[in-house]
Amino acid sequence: MRLSRYPLPTLKEDPSDAAVASHKLMIRAGLIRKESAGMYAYLPLGLRALHKIIQIIREEMNAAGAVEFLMPELTNADLWKESGRWNTMGPEMIRIKDRNDLEYALAPTHEEAFTALVRNIVSSYRDLPLNAYQINTKFRDEIRPRFGVIRSKEFIMKDAYSFDLDEEGLEKSYQAMRMAYRNIFRRMGLETIPVEADTGTMGGSQSEEFMVPSTIGEEVLLLCNSCGYRANQEKADFKRTFPAFETPEELKEVSTPNVRTIDELVTFFNCNASKFLKSIIYLADGKPVMAVISGDREINEHKLKRALGAAELELAGDRIVEEVTQAPVGFAGPINNFKIRTIFDLSIRHISNGITGANKKDVHYTGVNSGRDFAIIEEADIALAVDGDKCPTCGAPMNTAKGIEVGHIFKLGYKYSKSMNLTVLDKNGRAVHPLMGCYGIGVNRTMATIIEQHHDERGIIWPISVAPFYVWMVGIGKTDEEIKMTDEIYEMLRKASIDVMYDDRPLSPGFKFGDADLIGCPIRLTIGKTYFKGGEIEIKLRESGELQKCRIEGLLEKIKNIIEIQFARYAAK
Repeated sequence: MRLSRYPLPTLKEDPSDAAVASHKLMIRAGLIRKESAGMYAYLPLGLRALHKIIQIIREEMNAAGAVEFLMPELTNADLWKESGRWNTMGPEMIRIKDRNDLEYALAPTHEEAFTALVRNIVSSYRDLPLNAYQINTKFRDEIRPRFGVIRSKEFIMKDAYSFDLDEEGLEKSYQAMRMAYRNIFRRMGLETIPVEADTGTMGGSQSEEFMVPSTIGEEVLLLCNSCGYRANQEKADFKRTFPAFETPEELKEVSTPNVRTIDELVTFFNCNASKFLKSIIYLADGKPVMAVISGDREINEHKLKRALGAAELELAGDRIVEEVTQAPVGFAGPINNFKIRTIFDLSIRHISNGITGANKKDVHYTGVNSGRDFAIIEEADIALAVDGDKCPTCGAPMNTAKGIEVGHIFKLGYKYSKSMNLTVLDKNGRAVHPLMGCYGIGVNRTMATIIEQHHDERGIIWPISVAPFYVWMVGIGKTDEEIKMTDEIYEMLRKASIDVMYDDRPLSPGFKFGDADLIGCPIRLTIGKTYFKGGEIEIKLRESGELQKCRIEGLLEKIKNIIEIQFARYAAK
């Protein structure tokens, strides 16, 4: 490809609305352009990289035994109503009506659609196992699109859905996807950390996310360097230590005018935050509930939602709090809590002579002890794990890191096959529900994350497996004869099927070299004075900066050898 015939609108300055490296570089290098908030057009150079990422995904999915489909992006509301998710997916799902007043959704995911399709094409255990995947556009009405294509309204996803007859089959499908994902990200040059994860709105019994460590990551990871435990903070467990038992004191009311927050209470009572029973009112599926946790910890709302079995969870407003507790915000507690459903964190049972709100304005109780002063009916781990907490497996201190999620796999179980009545006949002729798995990769996000991991102050440093071109050839000849000599080298590379871009623009060498570094293809060839006068072509490797010289007779062999060596770095294991 000749660059003089290729639209490549590179920029010298960072765009004003870009906050992270990948967003800045994708705009500056001419890979994408913003259409509107959360929506981007891919220019030819960016599309080439995107296609190479997609091809790696496709190859590994096919190798793992999955088969490719292509589903409509517009999904019928009836399917979502069958599964029960039409009203629980939330405002991120874009819902529309056609001229006949029929309801549809621009699909944010395709569990329902694939379940309905498979329901119509399989009938027997002989048709299973089946792992169906697609690489298709998804839509989510993000409240705050950010970081370019890392969090956008329209994006490309590889989503796959496995259907198995039993738990053993589901485990095989799940493990095949775990290995495929490791191969996919390794081939792209991405260092990922697989972590235990919450299943969220997808449902299911087991889930694993593939995270890329990054300071811009929106996910918090809990990592144990001693035993290798890895978990998203939404899911993370931790080993607890509890205070020694104290002889119960008398329950007393204490006047605490305008003392509401834990920090204010710590100062007022001159004690440790772990002495307090912090009570927070939520709305779970529209009904008020109280969650109680020790004052030194925060509630993990993902754990709480799961423990409550709620589809939706949100903090209650001041009016609801006052109605439920008969006191202003800041004075709620589990004693005489007027029969509101209450769930206690595991920490509460072990607090002796604690302090909590009295459900009265400007009043707290001291000398609070569970069993005597209130009953623990519902108890669960609803605490947020934090940096320094003990690993649930080995007890060593864990540390936190930020990560970008690029892939997520789930064991869905019967969630969709039962709710949508997908059945097959087993060997005995009985109708049974298949078990399902779900496996997703954010393709656009993966592309941006590769750039987050592979760049320097000059620009992108593409791993060769996903680079728009393997070779970026810069011609700096001035005379007709020099340009002709350069053209001949380009034709030689092209005819040898070398993936090459030839910068033949009538621009200064400095400008061309700047663009070459910004775009970041792995191998740069310079056809300049050293060739025109001495017969030597300059080869520069983008990542290491290593310079080599080569005569034209050995150029093809040299380039092919470099390409082979670089590909070997990212080979699947």
